[in-house]
Amino acid sequence: MNHSDTLELSLQLLRQPSVTPVDHNCQDIMAERLKKIGFNIESMRFEDVDNLWARKGTEGPVFCFAGHTDVVPTGSLDAWHSDPFAPEIRDGKLYGRGSADMKTALAAMVVASERFVAKHPDHKGSIAFLITSDEEGPSINGTVKVVETLEARNEKMDWCLVGEPSSTHRLGDIVKNGRRGSLNAVLTVKGKQGHVAYPHLAINPIHTASKALAELCETVWDNGNEYFPATSFQVSNIQAGTGATNVVPGTMTVTFNFRYSTEVTAEQLKARVLEILDRHQLNYDIQWTLSGLPFLTPVGELVNAAKNAIRNVTGVETELSTSGGTSDGRFIAPTGAQVLELGVLNATIHQINEHVNIDDLEPLAEIYEQILEGLLT
Repeated sequence: MNHSDTLELSLQLLRQPSVTPVDHNCQDIMAERLKKIGFNIESMRFEDVDNLWARKGTEGPVFCFAGHTDVVPTGSLDAWHSDPFAPEIRDGKLYGRGSADMKTALAAMVVASERFVAKHPDHKGSIAFLITSDEEGPSINGTVKVVETLEARNEKMDWCLVGEPSSTHRLGDIVKNGRRGSLNAVLTVKGKQGHVAYPHLAINPIHTASKALAELCETVWDNGNEYFPATSFQVSNIQAGTGATNVVPGTMTVTFNFRYSTEVTAEQLKARVLEILDRHQLNYDIQWTLSGLPFLTPVGELVNAAKNAIRNVTGVETELSTSGGTSDGRFIAPTGAQVLELGVLNATIHQINEHVNIDDLEPLAEIYEQILEGLLT
């Protein structure tokens, strides 16, 4: 097979066992390539997380490629058809952990930048890379810390393309121009432990909370809007009991999550939950964690540049979407930057035998290059 530039760099990155939060030299590999074409390299390490901020140019507007070098754990190695960190090409597909999420996109970003700079050494504005090894983990010492550092010195991004795998059936058929907010809660309902044969001497928190939980599940929180589906409430875990069949539990813990639209705020959701719990007269504690605010990039310069590039390279008319989980775009959008997610197919992300179509790699690099053409020439 005639290996392309994008494939060769993808293979190099995929050989690094960069299980979150370990970068394992991926950022050094990228930085070495970028330095050769005029990027200023700045490593930012926070706690156990390596981050890279690379920039070519000192003037605005600033176009930033963003992504992550860390990957999720492999799972059972016996279930893989080949070593997840010894990438293999079989039947036109590239197999390896991180092939779809998202090392091939990182390779395409670097190659696109190399080609663009070679053609336009005096391009306007600046090109930047914001790369972390803490996207698949807790996401507390990665992109969010880099953004805080940049904001403190008033270094702004105008446009940001995150290389998350956005495509569904064909390369470029879906791009994410926003994401829903994510609000988590751990609810502890308190009762009184006792013997099941003497229920009058106990208070069963499962029983007392059941109607409130049913109401939370049945509540319509909003109807969504043009860009976002309706807010969803999902219970992800319930724990209670001692394991014995004859003991009424003293407490029950319920973990739940809201994926919410721009029609409501996190504070409004919290208030409505508390009203329901209080109305059902529960004795409870609740701990909230806000994983990310919703964000939206309306049709404008970045969206149009991406749509045009995808159409030129693949002939696909792309669809805008805000579906799926969160991404590091949630940390970048509040700075005022237009944020878009565009990458390879997401069908096998986080799965055993993760893979990507070889034939999508060069077109992705070409799409990225044409986006640079549309914005910085």
